Amino acid sequence: MGYRSIAALDDELVECRACPRLVEWREQVAREKRAAFVDQTYWGRPVPGFGPVDARVIILGLAPAAHGANRTGRMFTGDQSGDVLFRALYDVGLANQPTAVSAHDGMELFGVRMTAPVRCAPPQNKPTVTERDRCAHWLDAEVDLLLPTLRSVVVLGAFGWQSALRAFGELGWIVERPKPKFAHGARTTIRRGDRELAIFGSFHVSQHNTFTGRLTPAMLVDVLSAAARHAGLTSRT
Repeated sequence: MGYRSIAALDDELVECRACPRLVEWREQVAREKRAAFVDQTYWGRPVPGFGPVDARVIILGLAPAAHGANRTGRMFTGDQSGDVLFRALYDVGLANQPTAVSAHDGMELFGVRMTAPVRCAPPQNKPTVTERDRCAHWLDAEVDLLLPTLRSVVVLGAFGWQSALRAFGELGWIVERPKPKFAHGARTTIRRGDRELAIFGSFHVSQHNTFTGRLTPAMLVDVLSAAARHAGLTSRT
């Protein structure tokens, strides 16, 4: 993979133009904007991971939201899905504040890094399989760089679950067969040599799940707390 650091990876990532449909969409959204943000300059580029480079837990989503991370340039920042996630991280003790509105709001994560298998905002929040596969090497490289400290992975949604198991399999980790099915609260362990990583599943923090009560704040806190405890991070719960 060839990257010496997360910073070097991110520097190359933000210049990526490999998927024409995604490039066109992210830049169109950045030009046209949403009325509420018309006075803001949108990021409109691939979004790098956010959090410490020696994280013990990673949170794996789907892709940047068109008017969230595609606007702010920071994972899960600036939309209602992110509001739910950052509040839960704060409640667990893994973030210094409960809200995230911009890349310059002072948000700090403790031992946790956020990332995604697709780095550009896709139309209708639905990347194609080809786009997912073309983007996969970024996630593979980021995970590889985090492995010295990584202990837990929290996966949001079935798409992220599948992407995580594929990414770790390609990095030489042994995944159970048949592959573990996604469910909220699901947990599986993958192994490579004498190392183990715990994978935790949670429903995605999409508005469809949070507005309907399919995913409650308490449910999300439970999963984050379990992942934090496994990784040896201090949790308030």
